[in-house]
Amino acid sequence: MSEEEIQESGMSEEITLAPGLAQAFESSDDGAGERGRRRGGPDPLAALRTWQPRTRLGRMVMNGQILTYEEALSTGLPIREVEIVDALLPDITDDVLAVNMIQRMTDSGRRVRFNVLCAVGNGDGYVGLSVCKGKEVASTIRKAIDKAKLNMIPVMRGNGSWESSEGPGTSVPFMVTGRSGSTRITLMPAPAGKGLVIGDYGRRVLTLAGVTDVWSRSSGQTRTTINFAKATFNALVQLNRTRLSEGANRRLSIIRGRELS
Repeated sequence: MSEEEIQESGMSEEITLAPGLAQAFESSDDGAGERGRRRGGPDPLAALRTWQPRTRLGRMVMNGQILTYEEALSTGLPIREVEIVDALLPDITDDVLAVNMIQRMTDSGRRVRFNVLCAVGNGDGYVGLSVCKGKEVASTIRKAIDKAKLNMIPVMRGNGSWESSEGPGTSVPFMVTGRSGSTRITLMPAPAGKGLVIGDYGRRVLTLAGVTDVWSRSSGQTRTTINFAKATFNALVQLNRTRLSEGANRRLSIIRGRELS
């Protein structure tokens, strides 16, 4: 249900929209979307204005029944539309980690395809990673970004280092290892202010996830870009598979997902 339909129906009860939908309709009312397109490319909120939900979860988000990403996850319904993520987490940023050209000789000649590694995150507890292949760079990057948004996971953060003081978690709560191919990445808790002691691609993934302090140890073919980023992401996935008691959650200042006030 769009904003115009809500006004025409004469409903006395005002429907609260998700943050991304509210921004999309506000920018269309004041003409900011048109000015933004003239200045620099397509409007990122244009898809939300013309969005027609095709799934049950999408209709719940459009009707204002779900306003946060945490509520969407608690329903247990799969997230199969990119617009759902854009509506609930409008502050997501993307980072294209690598674009590799793949050439293959066939009977008809040389075939060229592109392999794109992309990561997305809000910098506060949610991150996604994907690898896509395609014939054109621009369309493959767009497909990789959409796929990464659908594969987003909540990140468990905490103060697992003995040097850490009380406060919100900025590191990983305990040592965890992720693997991709022959590459193994071990993330270890670090005190606040230490920074991200890890390779460049792992640092970019952790920055999007909202982890600001960590020690790391790596082994295997660490020069492989895709495996290094995947191993870092898989280490964050392993954190969510660990069950902790209530006492451990309080002692380690565990935060799952966003730090809600």
